[in-house]
Order: sequence, then C-alpha cells, then structure tokens
Amino acid sequence: MASRGRPLTFDPDTALQRALEVFWERGYESTSLSDLTRAMGIASASIYSYFGSKESLFRQVMDRYGATAGAQPRNALDEHSAVREAIQAMLRATVDQITRSDAPHYCMLILAAPTGAIENEPIREFLADIRRSQFTAIRDRLQRGIDEGELDASGVDTDAVARYYATIVQGLSIQARDGATRAELEDVLTGAMAGWPALTRTP
Repeated sequence: MASRGRPLTFDPDTALQRALEVFWERGYESTSLSDLTRAMGIASASIYSYFGSKESLFRQVMDRYGATAGAQPRNALDEHSAVREAIQAMLRATVDQITRSDAPHYCMLILAAPTGAIENEPIREFLADIRRSQFTAIRDRLQRGIDEGELDASGVDTDAVARYYATIVQGLSIQARDGATRAELEDVLTGAMAGWPALTRTP
C-alpha cells in the first residue's frame, strides 16, 4: 500500500517482517494493535497510513509468509519428476519448516487463524481459501502423474488422495505445536508414505 503525507521514517520491509513474527507467535485474534506497534517500532497511525487496517496488514503478512517460509512445501511438489517423491518431499519440507529453531513450531497458515469473533470471518475464509489451494496443488500434482503415465487413472481418486495428504500436512503442524519431536514427525511421514501403494494402486 502506498504511503500518504510525510516521507516514511521506517523501513516497510522490516516492519512487515516484524508483524509476521508477532502474528505467527500469537495468532490473528490474540495480536493487538499495541503488540504490533511495539514489534514494528512504529506508531499506530503509521500502520494505518501505510498498511491499512489490522486485517489488511495480516493479508500482506500472509503474502510474505507464502513467498518465504511457507513456500518450501509447495515448491517441493514441482521439484521432483516422480509424483511419489514429490509428495514425500512436500511432507519432508513441512517437517523441516515446523521444526526450525528460529520460528514457532507450527505452520502459520494452520494455527494463526482466528477462531471466535464473528467480525473475523473474512480472515477465517481468507486462510481457508489458502488451505484449499494447498489441497488443489496436491491434487494437480497427482493428476500430472496420471497424465504422464506414472499413475493409473483407474486406481487413483485424486480428490481422496490429495485430501489425505493435505490432512497429514495440517496434522503435522498441530503435532509440532503440541511438542512432537523431529524424530516423531519423521515417523508420521514414514507412515504416510507407507500407505502410498494402497492409495494409488500403482501398477
């Protein structure tokens, strides 16, 4: 969002990163404007002038998250020519992300969502749309495997398999938040991939 009035006295990129860290740690509903002003090092008037409302700021934060920390699992789907390896790499990238030592141990997309206030319904739906796009990305990767002859179309329900692995991704985040170790999450990943033959009935 373009600034108005006097020249900026802060670095917008740094301020946005600090807002991301606060929202990631506290979630949307639990983050107050005073939390944001302290973390971003700017006055509330500057937040409104440059970033807009709290909702607008959060949407910009999620765009940043999706292009940085949240990008690795989705990118993994395109970095492997074999579909099974692509799905496995996506899960491993998820585990990598949610066990980082320098960030909260969960996916911001899963656990920063608002849960109660009616006025936050637009943000709930905004985050749900992003999660649905994650499901779509997995389904599209499975369909690509069918189109390329790697999977048998008669043996794969792409919606069901995509929903299964999207659920694994979301469940890993909740487990990490609740204290599961890297080794324990790797066991979940191994189990999820052990079901691949039954899910795809690969010839």
